Amino acid sequence: MNHFQTILTQVRMLLSSHQPSQVQTLLDNMLQEELLSREYHCALLHEPDAEALARKISLTLLQKGDPDLALLGWAWSGLQCPVVEKDPSYQDHGGSGQCAAMDLGPLEGGYLELLNSNADPFQLYHLYDQMDLVGEEETELCSEPDMDTINCEQFSRMLCDIEGDEETREAYANIAELDQYVFQDSQFEGLSKDIFIEHIGLEDIISESVEMLEEAGQKSQKRPFPDELPGDLKHMKLAEPLNVPMVTGTFLVGPASDSSALPCPSPSALFNKETTSEQTQLEETVLTSVPASSSLLSCLSLPAGPIHIIPTLPLPQGLWQISGAGADVSSILIYQGKMPQASQAPPSSSPVIHSLPKSPDRPGSTSPFAPSAADLPNMPEPALTSRANVTENETSPTQCPATGEVSSKLPKWPESVEQFCRALRDKYQAEPAGPEGILVEVDLMRVRLERSSSKSQERELVTLDWAEQQPTRRGLAEVLLAAADRRQPRETQVIAVLGKAGQGKSHWARAVSRTWARGQLPQYDFVFYLPCHCLDHSGDATRLQDLLFSLGPQPLPVDNEVFGHILRRPDRVLLILDAFEELEAQDSLLHSTCGPTSAEPRSVRGLLAGLLQRKLLRGCTLLLTARSRGRLAPSLSKADALFEMASFSAKQAETYVLRYFEQLGATHHQERALVLLQGQPLLHSHSHSPTVCRAVCQLSEALLELGEEAELPSTLTGLYVGLLSPAVRDSPPGALEALARLAWEQGRRHHSTLQESQLPSAEVKAWAVAKGLVQHIPGAPETELAFSSFLLQCFLGALWLALSSEIKDKELPQYLALTPRKKKPYDNWLDGVPRFLVGLVFQPRTCCLGALARSVAATVVNRKQKVLTRYLKRLQPGLLQSGRLLELLHCAHEALDTGLWQHVVQGLPTHLSFLGTRLMPPDTHILASTLETAGRDFSLDLRSTGIDPSGLRSLVGLSCVTCFRASLSDTVGLWESLQQHGEAKLLQAVEEKFTIEPFKAKSMKDVEDLGNLVQIQRTKSSSEDTAGELPAIRDLKKLEFALGPVLGPQAFPKLVRILEAFSSLQHLDLDSLSENKIGDEGVAQLAATFPRLKALETLNLSQNSITDVGACKLAEALPSLAASLLRLSLYNNCIGDVGAESLAHVLPDMVSLRVLDVQYNKFTAAGAQQLTAGLRKCPHVETLAMWTPTIPFGVQEHLQQLDSRIILR
Repeated sequence: MNHFQTILTQVRMLLSSHQPSQVQTLLDNMLQEELLSREYHCALLHEPDAEALARKISLTLLQKGDPDLALLGWAWSGLQCPVVEKDPSYQDHGGSGQCAAMDLGPLEGGYLELLNSNADPFQLYHLYDQMDLVGEEETELCSEPDMDTINCEQFSRMLCDIEGDEETREAYANIAELDQYVFQDSQFEGLSKDIFIEHIGLEDIISESVEMLEEAGQKSQKRPFPDELPGDLKHMKLAEPLNVPMVTGTFLVGPASDSSALPCPSPSALFNKETTSEQTQLEETVLTSVPASSSLLSCLSLPAGPIHIIPTLPLPQGLWQISGAGADVSSILIYQGKMPQASQAPPSSSPVIHSLPKSPDRPGSTSPFAPSAADLPNMPEPALTSRANVTENETSPTQCPATGEVSSKLPKWPESVEQFCRALRDKYQAEPAGPEGILVEVDLMRVRLERSSSKSQERELVTLDWAEQQPTRRGLAEVLLAAADRRQPRETQVIAVLGKAGQGKSHWARAVSRTWARGQLPQYDFVFYLPCHCLDHSGDATRLQDLLFSLGPQPLPVDNEVFGHILRRPDRVLLILDAFEELEAQDSLLHSTCGPTSAEPRSVRGLLAGLLQRKLLRGCTLLLTARSRGRLAPSLSKADALFEMASFSAKQAETYVLRYFEQLGATHHQERALVLLQGQPLLHSHSHSPTVCRAVCQLSEALLELGEEAELPSTLTGLYVGLLSPAVRDSPPGALEALARLAWEQGRRHHSTLQESQLPSAEVKAWAVAKGLVQHIPGAPETELAFSSFLLQCFLGALWLALSSEIKDKELPQYLALTPRKKKPYDNWLDGVPRFLVGLVFQPRTCCLGALARSVAATVVNRKQKVLTRYLKRLQPGLLQSGRLLELLHCAHEALDTGLWQHVVQGLPTHLSFLGTRLMPPDTHILASTLETAGRDFSLDLRSTGIDPSGLRSLVGLSCVTCFRASLSDTVGLWESLQQHGEAKLLQAVEEKFTIEPFKAKSMKDVEDLGNLVQIQRTKSSSEDTAGELPAIRDLKKLEFALGPVLGPQAFPKLVRILEAFSSLQHLDLDSLSENKIGDEGVAQLAATFPRLKALETLNLSQNSITDVGACKLAEALPSLAASLLRLSLYNNCIGDVGAESLAHVLPDMVSLRVLDVQYNKFTAAGAQQLTAGLRKCPHVETLAMWTPTIPFGVQEHLQQLDSRIILR
């Protein structure tokens, strides 16, 4: 098994670092060597799992022969592969030798922790340098060259610490050993050395390197392990400065003692690169002899501050010095520059030292032996910066006059990446024309999720009260950084922005891409806007780069270099998936199979699943926009942060109207348009939606241009009839009916787009585009169109249902979605259809359907009207769920039918509860209109509705509303607003109507709000002009406290401080399914309030971790409740015999007590006997529940026989 692991490791590296075509070459060569049968060869070619393929190849090599035979196939195909190094103990063909296997699991920690591991560094180096190239995605274990900065003083201080501290010197000596162990290997013919080699002895290493060059090609020797090296190498130091500077692939180390006036050698003269064959792919450097009297340091004048350390050769940087390393340590020069051309090669006599092979397309080696920042002492966080905006003079040293111009300004990206980024910005910068260009800032609210029920794992949006809603104070920046504090490195961040249809989510998403194009999102190098309705739904295989580059404002050519740059820095990529609800089967996206690689083609659905599962492009930011409709898809509910787009306020709607006519150049119509809007309260309330607001402006524009006395319609149906009726007059025959059918059919498929080929003719398409009914989608093919708005699609779908003879009459009621169906429930994706359908069928035909259709089949419409009338009048409004009741009210209003309206109003129940149902401005308006015309009194429950302050005021100010419940914080805010505006009469009426009976505190906010209400009463009572209690406090009779074991002990003291204000309190329930655990301290605090709770009848202290101490405190205070307390429950606490005895002694004094529950406590038979004895003195007590597992059952039966009032179980 150990040898199998060794072979498997090598095969994994081979498979992960080569393309599929090269893997096929390997399998073909294995077939030629007769290591595979043809059947097995075909099976391996079709193996989809890379890990399974690696294991099958390894088993084949282990069973059938020497692994080197198979690896020869890589040489035949021109590939580079590390030689498989066998353990000496290995025997071919079933030998008994064992090979020490190394478990190449993920290494954690830094550079020093690696010294204590048993991992083979040679294998680790190649594994980490190649394994992350799978699918062209990289996990960079070291930062990019232009990002790492180190302060010179701190680095010098570190080197001083090495010399001054024995323990530190020991640690870095171990690092030097590890360095020699890894890089001094005969397989690579003398690998180059880093700066830490000087602690081992540079002169010896140089001579050894030259000898290795002479012996290269003769034989391969196994490198020694660190414990096989001479013992004195551990602490060996240079006795005197080097006479020959050592130039390696990363550092140049030279003497610092002498500073003669010799000319500074050109950096290009110090380095050279010989042409290497395609098979070796090794970079070479030259060891140049320089006289000992010469000093490179005399040429340097280095500025203070941070410097860049670049671990690779190709980037031009310059020649630097790090001084102050200590008296016995040579100064260190770091040179990075362009390699000279082959024509500048030195004579062949110069010794050549090979550097490490580098992986292709990588800025530097990702070997785990590169020290992390945590391993460098005294290295603060600011030493590592990201693309600091500094000039070349701040990052490059001053040039020596003899050297000439060597370094140039570092390019930020390759030229192809720069060009692609510029092209992307240019396309996103285009401003939208027409009404799309009108921007009115709206808030984004933070939202949270909760489970829909205790037994369900599905989560739904919580409807927050108005005071709970938290708008983003910093706008877009706060949205994009919403989950940054919890984000782990290389972890994808998913942010979802939700909103109702027509709220402007797509408009906002496109504005985000424009913001980036203007340079206002510097944290992202690339932003890709992907409208989901443009994605290919055919299931054809595609690649991630094709998905990113083909969509957006205009398709861009796919560039592998650009895509490779994106994969290297996914944390600087923002993907915007707009209209996420358009995707089919969203629920299964998190469960779809998807591998971590992005190279292999797959369906668009598979790519999206990989992104959402955080497997593809790991570390990017995903910004989703979606319509909020009840239960969220799992892919949205798992988002790191959730926001909801707020609707227009009344002031914002009016601002939009003004800007609309300003953009048209018709400012003289602005005031008149506002008057028209304000004259129709229902349309004014519907204008909270930007889509409706724009439709109102378009119709107002048409009416005002006529110059006559204009008036907007009173219903949404009339609004869209007014918009479409002029377009129908010059339409091709049957055009509107065909478009309406497409709207309905596409809506049933959850699509808002359609293909040009689905339209009857090009003439119909030209007419629909010219009239603004459909529009081209930016970035999509010319053949793909979309309805101009979701509400327009709903209206056209309802028009098809009203006119079509294909829709059966008996099926029509299901499309109203007012009654739930257990079998084949209707998916109301086009949720605007019910209102439009009732309006089109019931409103007068001449001004409704007659204005839209040239020939209306009167018999068909009449028959549908009768079916809907019969269905609606059979409904009982009092039995409908609150959301469906609101929809029924809207339908009745759209119908403009007096008989139907009266039927709905008369069927309303006296108590209307909208608990947990979102009340938008149109809902508030229609509810107020209904209550006013009912002619009787109502009570309302408006908790957890998110109702805005103006809507709350309009409802609770109605004379027919005699009682209401609402959020405490929202109600207090309304009182303060009325007081500030001097509306004392309305304020007094609202105070009288408000009630909190019964009140259940389920969160810390509930306790705080209750405290604020008590504080308002105390403030009113202390004033001279008012007196008496608030009715809400005075009439509270039942109070429940259920905060659980964490918040319960914290919040209970706050509740105790205000309990005395509730003089009418009769039921105090401190029991919770999750246990409040107020403990003995909480009981003591509660007992102090008993003298002021004169009306308390029920006290439930179950499951609160009360012991004997608390029971004794309770017994001392219970006589204060002797005249009122009827029921006392101490179920499931920790009361022992002492507590039971104290309760038994107080029982005779509790003359009003009827029920006592002390089950599941800790008292024994002695305590039970005490309670039984006390019970005999209390003839008024009816029940004593006393069963507990600590009492023998025989004793309990005996006590029950003595007194039948004792209940067991």
